[in-house]
Amino acid sequence: MDEAAAVRRAARATVEEIEPARLRNALLAVIDSTSLTPGVLTLLTARIRSDSHDELEQPAAGVQLIYNGLRLTRQLAHNEPWNNGEEERRKANMHILVADVLVARGFYLLAHTNAASTAVDVVRSFGQHQAYEHRHNPEAEGEFKPGTSTAERQLKRDILELALTTGTVVADDEELTSDFQTVAKDLVETCEGSGFPAPDAFLSPTVTDRLTQSVASACVDS
Repeated sequence: MDEAAAVRRAARATVEEIEPARLRNALLAVIDSTSLTPGVLTLLTARIRSDSHDELEQPAAGVQLIYNGLRLTRQLAHNEPWNNGEEERRKANMHILVADVLVARGFYLLAHTNAASTAVDVVRSFGQHQAYEHRHNPEAEGEFKPGTSTAERQLKRDILELALTTGTVVADDEELTSDFQTVAKDLVETCEGSGFPAPDAFLSPTVTDRLTQSVASACVDS
């Protein structure tokens, strides 16, 4: 899928100048190993709204990087690698830094768009749901099953909503007056388990047709 390649290139370009090399390589490894569905959805949404393809890859990469960072943070919180010896602690400390850098770079790419406030809401929602799950979910202590929790499903919904919102407002350069919460919620129901499937599996013709209808009819301030 050409869109996936474009998102990966843009995401990698955002971190390729980071030093030291060990940190840069760790960042690139996360980018290369995580489903690119959020970024691809952002890019496709923007292209539905606009005939111009100029400068759409960077906002798509911003959404992707925020997702990568939050997903990695979630994995660290539940796997608790600090309890598995010195080597695992060193890896975990590096991964904490990687997660922080990914989210920060994602925010940087969205900072001057009308999707910036939605990105802030996603991170705030993530923190709230993670804290609630830690306090109230017995599975959060050593028996966590990826893909089954409310917090994980909420992260997927929030990221998909951010992707749809970002693609729309970047293409039109306007404030979005409607939202994509219902569309994002329905999309999450199509993918089970931890994380997202590959973009070509997630964005089936049926899903793409529905997205085209929803995005094309989104109400934007004129």
